Amino acid sequence: MIQIENYTLNVGEFTLRDVTMDIEDGEIFAILGQTGSGKTVLLESMAGFYEKFTGRILHDGKPVHAIPLQERRLGFVYQDFGLFPHMKVKANIEYGLKMQGMKRRQCSETAHNMMKMLGIDHLADRYPGTLSGGEQQRTALARALVVNPRILFMDEPFSALDPNTKKQMYDLVREIHRMFGCTIVFVTHDFHEAETLADRTAVIIKGSVRRICDSKRLFAENDDRDVMDFLGISAS
Repeated sequence: MIQIENYTLNVGEFTLRDVTMDIEDGEIFAILGQTGSGKTVLLESMAGFYEKFTGRILHDGKPVHAIPLQERRLGFVYQDFGLFPHMKVKANIEYGLKMQGMKRRQCSETAHNMMKMLGIDHLADRYPGTLSGGEQQRTALARALVVNPRILFMDEPFSALDPNTKKQMYDLVREIHRMFGCTIVFVTHDFHEAETLADRTAVIIKGSVRRICDSKRLFAENDDRDVMDFLGISAS
């Protein structure tokens, strides 16, 4: 699905260094690291947001930049949800469909069905600023999913939520994965989140991917001292 080969990118004074890894079709994949480690830059790179770099990023064997944006079939949910504050919930969700040229009636029906699926149809005429964190998160997910993405990217999507809402969102993401069959790549600094939700996890430290493993083995001892220190693992 996603192949990254010797990818290096400079963004201001920050450098993402020589990243090589694969993400499988239908996988839930976590990128785990501290603030400033390059997690979001790597996520955005996978989506093709940057132009000047060395190496390659491929989607299904094709360079991501060779695929027209409207044909990449990507959904993206940012940490702050990225909802348009001047648009009501339904209008936010319809936005991507309108950009694809969908007719008004079909657009409305598709958005309504997605809101109903995520349990927010009663919020259709509310503005984002009047919603709880969990409601905003569901709205952001609805907007990303309504275009039927093959890949869903999420940038620290649960960090602002309380523990109970966070658990509900974990369950919702698992259900979305089951229903849509999409590949999900998410960024987190929460060890438990990666271990609980992802099939595999990449640990990134200062712009370098230092470890990729089965998430259930995240805390297994390994030979990278920096990774062990980050995870709080004591060498035996």
